[in-house]
Amino acid sequence: MQNKGIVIVTAVLLTLASLFYLSFSVATNYYDSQAAKIKDPVEQQNYKDSVKYLGIYSYQKCLETQIGLGLDLKGGMNVILEISVPDVVDVLADHKTDPAYVKSMEQAKKEEETSQSDFISLFIKYYHQNAPGHRLAEIFATQQLKGKVSTQSSDADVEKALRAEVQSAIDNSYNVVRNRIDKFGVVQPNIQKLEGQQGRIMVEMPGIREPERIRKLLQGSANLEFWETYNSEEITPYLSQINQRLAAGSSSAAADTTAVKDSTAAKTETAQASAAKPKFQIKNDNKAADKAAESDAQMALAKKQNPLLAMLQLAPQGSLSIVGYANVRDTAAINKIITSEVAKQVLPSDVKLLWGAKPADGLSTKNVFELYAIKVTQSNGRAPLEGDVITDASDQFNSVTGAPEVSMTMNSDGARRWAALTKANVGKAIAIVLDNVVYSAPRVNGEIPGGQSSINGNFTIEDTKDLANTLKSGRMPAPARIVQEDVVGPSLGAQSIQQGLISFVVAFVLLMIYMIVMYDFIPGMMANMALILNLFFTLGILTSFQAALTMPGIAGIVLSLGMAVDANVLIYERTKEELRKGKQLKQALQAGYGNAFSAIFDSNLTSIITGVILYVFGTGPIRGFATTLIIGICCSFFTAVYLTRLVYEYKLKKDKWLNQNFTTRISRKFLQNTSVGFMNMYRKSFTIAGIAVVLFCISFAVRGLSKSIDFTGGRNYVIKLEKAVEPEQVAAALRPSFPNSTVSALALGTDHKTIRISTNYKIDSNNPAVDNEIENILFTSLSKAGMVTQKSVEVFKNPDIRAGGSIISSAKVGPSVAKDITYGAIISVIFALIAIFLYILIRFHNVAFSVGSTVALALDTIIVIGFYSALWGLVPFSLEIDQTFIGAILTVIGYSINDKVVVFDRIRENLGLYKKRDYWTIFNDSLNETLARTINTSSTTLLVLLCIFFFGGDSIRSFSFAMILGVVFGTLSSIFIAAPIAYITMGRKPKEETEVQAA
Repeated sequence: MQNKGIVIVTAVLLTLASLFYLSFSVATNYYDSQAAKIKDPVEQQNYKDSVKYLGIYSYQKCLETQIGLGLDLKGGMNVILEISVPDVVDVLADHKTDPAYVKSMEQAKKEEETSQSDFISLFIKYYHQNAPGHRLAEIFATQQLKGKVSTQSSDADVEKALRAEVQSAIDNSYNVVRNRIDKFGVVQPNIQKLEGQQGRIMVEMPGIREPERIRKLLQGSANLEFWETYNSEEITPYLSQINQRLAAGSSSAAADTTAVKDSTAAKTETAQASAAKPKFQIKNDNKAADKAAESDAQMALAKKQNPLLAMLQLAPQGSLSIVGYANVRDTAAINKIITSEVAKQVLPSDVKLLWGAKPADGLSTKNVFELYAIKVTQSNGRAPLEGDVITDASDQFNSVTGAPEVSMTMNSDGARRWAALTKANVGKAIAIVLDNVVYSAPRVNGEIPGGQSSINGNFTIEDTKDLANTLKSGRMPAPARIVQEDVVGPSLGAQSIQQGLISFVVAFVLLMIYMIVMYDFIPGMMANMALILNLFFTLGILTSFQAALTMPGIAGIVLSLGMAVDANVLIYERTKEELRKGKQLKQALQAGYGNAFSAIFDSNLTSIITGVILYVFGTGPIRGFATTLIIGICCSFFTAVYLTRLVYEYKLKKDKWLNQNFTTRISRKFLQNTSVGFMNMYRKSFTIAGIAVVLFCISFAVRGLSKSIDFTGGRNYVIKLEKAVEPEQVAAALRPSFPNSTVSALALGTDHKTIRISTNYKIDSNNPAVDNEIENILFTSLSKAGMVTQKSVEVFKNPDIRAGGSIISSAKVGPSVAKDITYGAIISVIFALIAIFLYILIRFHNVAFSVGSTVALALDTIIVIGFYSALWGLVPFSLEIDQTFIGAILTVIGYSINDKVVVFDRIRENLGLYKKRDYWTIFNDSLNETLARTINTSSTTLLVLLCIFFFGGDSIRSFSFAMILGVVFGTLSSIFIAAPIAYITMGRKPKEETEVQAA
């Protein structure tokens, strides 16, 4: 073998890289176990913050680098948010009432529901129809687009500006969403803008158990505000008085506002605050920090004596708007106090207390947040200046200090109001607030005219980039709405992990046994070692990509292992052929690897093509499956073709393993020297295939397909009931509660206790309260029917409390997403067939092979879909057509082409070797010569798929069933359909031969 050095270096580098990345998972588990020994949650976090794995990587970096678990394995929530582009355009047009504009907006919105064109293109098309001779600038020369669109701007310039502003709004929404999720405390969230789907943002949040809070958090409109502030010395006396009154228990007494104005009283209150002995000190304070740890009893006493100031350390004079500091664990308790009736009686009515967005800088203790005093000056309670006045913002570095800061530019109205605001607050702070948290509160050194100013604070470079983007777009021009949602309970995730591991282990063990039984111990173990290395490299590469492992991802790994055996089978079968010709083992093995290479390369590449199509057109779990499948195929090619050959050559060079014949007693005569007349059966094959197609077409017309919400839009709820019921009973109990809507129920499994309920009730509504409304309706209706015995809807929504009935997972797909999924599914299947047709044409230089392959693949697809039409509702598991099913169809296409490529590769080889032999004989001989390989590879893949089907759980059963059908009928079509069609396409006339007996 040439290039041994490259193979060895690649193997070593892959091994080291895989060890490095997989070590992060080991390190994280170790640190988690150590942290679990610490009872105090804040001390736990401090321990994790102090971690330096390998002396470099923080605990957070370890979390980000380790291989993560998807929602179906860990539990959590996945949503796709959509920013309404029509609403953004309407804001940019300043809500024009021009009839042509209004009509164009309505027409564009309506067509967007069914068209694949984007909204801006549709709007421009209809505006030109409804207002002939008018230019877009007449509509969009507004204050919002000042400096970007004028009355003289061309339509192309206006369109460019609209697209830029829409993209800016989407980018801003992305940053706002990310900041909100980070504030919520989600570990390892996955937030990304979906490519090719304008205005859509995917948010994946493992471990979330409060979906209602997340829905409200994500769908609220971000609001950027500039507030006047109080100085700390103006507010801290009031906080001290709240503390004193709570300690005295006199919550009903009226606040003595005159007392706090007295300077002597203020000094007394400040002294009392100092007596509270706060748990941390500000850096450079003259007083030494109290290093003695307080016991729980001492802390309880301190809180009793100083209910507020035992948790909140008041800020010293000169702190501008910062009035206090508190540990993150105490902020919730402090919020309860500062919003209590006592606080309302004591604090001035124009004071609003808000926390900082991130931990304070310059303190000796971590996780300490600052409390700011905001001054409400408007009668309507709104900020004197909001983010809609910002026209531009950029991140830069301060020319004097070199620290990161943000430069911003306002429109003329904003510049005037900003100048007045800064002039009135010289020497004080202006607080910049986003989503009710303070991002910065810089001191105003003088009036800032012209609307040009900079913001500095405790910023990193990333902070200034994000803040600049947020300032540039201001508040979200349109609220985000959830168009797709999946919620998985943690216990369901744990069950998926167990099922995935079981299916993986069983499949792996059976594959190893199969290879030893078929090819003897040493060749079998060599193939098995290649499988183990393949798995090791696949997991290492996945981790380096920071990919999350999902249940479909595990299925992808398991399936790639089954397909990896394919390469070993091809090599071994070709080697056996060379040994039967009388060659020595060294020469036979060399010829086996050489002759099998093209077939292995072609079959793997066609599978990768379908994997790429899956990744491009799929979302979520489908992408996870495609990623693991592609990586697994690449690794299997390297391990089977190169690494095993390296080991064989090393051993044979030392005259070891020379007695290997790659057979056992069981496999020695298995499908050897067959001479079945496959080509003679073409009439029967075509007739049976034609009848099957007709029957399935009738089934499509009569029964149709069981479409999931992926294609229809709607909501799914998987509910665990207390006792077994029929799905029809559940649907009947719910239908009266969901008027003018479809309601269906399906049993998952055979115990009839786990039911999936589907409905399209109010799926078009953008109101975030609808999800809560539907869950309440489900609880009420099922309770009345005696199917649920929970005492409250809150317990019913808790996926961890199964007794009495509970929602264990839910999913939502909006109409717009369903439309895109339908379109993507059709295009992806057609594109896969075209791509494979072209590849076979380029690779074999013969259109007959392309036609034979494509017709057979189309037949495989029709048969699999036909079975789903004929059997849905008749088998005890779901046969819904969803994204996972489309992924299975594409995988069937990718796998099925493997057999056809190997057969055609042998036909091409034999056509070159036996130029005088007639084509009919060559085709038939080639089918017989590859029969052992075809049966062996199909058997190993079926073995894997049956393990996934029986042990992989309900979430993957429909996928594995489609794949089982695909492998069975794909194998048959390779033998009985693809080859005869290729022969006929060549212009050859089929021979009517007499029956040929098998040897």
